[in-house]
Amino acid sequence: MKQNFIANDNPDTMNMKQSSELVQVMNSLLAEVLADINQNMVHAEMCESWGYKKLQMAFRKQIMEKLNQSEWLIDRILFLKGTPRVSKLNTVVKLGKTVPDMIINANKVDGTSIKAYNNAIALAWKAKDQGTVEILSRILEMEEHLADWVRAQRVQMNQMGLENYLNNQTEAASN
Repeated sequence: MKQNFIANDNPDTMNMKQSSELVQVMNSLLAEVLADINQNMVHAEMCESWGYKKLQMAFRKQIMEKLNQSEWLIDRILFLKGTPRVSKLNTVVKLGKTVPDMIINANKVDGTSIKAYNNAIALAWKAKDQGTVEILSRILEMEEHLADWVRAQRVQMNQMGLENYLNNQTEAASN
C-alpha cells in the first residue's frame, strides 16, 4: 500500500541550494536502503537454506520495510524535482557467513543509518520542508526499531549460547 507523505510544502519556494543538498542527502540514504535490501535478501535465503525459519521471516520483514522506505524516498526526491539514483550503492553489501556475522553486520549498518537520518532530518528542518521531515522521521523510527531487534538478537545469542539461539530459530521452534 502506497503511503502519501506529501505535506503542504512547495518545492518551488524552497531555496534551490537547500533543495539540491536535500535531494543529494536523500539519494545517499536511498543508496543505503537499496544496499540493505540486497543484504537482507541474501541473508533471508541463507537462513532458509539452513532451516532458520524465524530468522528468514525476520529478514523478509526487513526487506518489505526497506522496500517501503525506498519507495517513500524515491517519491519525495521526485517531488523535490530531483532524480532518484537507484543504480549506485554507497556501501559494499556485507554478507555474513554465519548468523552472528549477519546480526553484527546489520548492527553496523543500522548504527550509522540512525545518525544519517538524524542529520537529514536536521537539514530538512533547516530547509523548512515538513513533508521530508515526516518521511525521514518515520524511517528513523523504523531504523531504531530494527536496531533494538538487532541488540535483542545479540543479547539472546550471548545469554542462550549460539546453539540454543539457533535451535530457537528453526521452524520446529515456531510451532
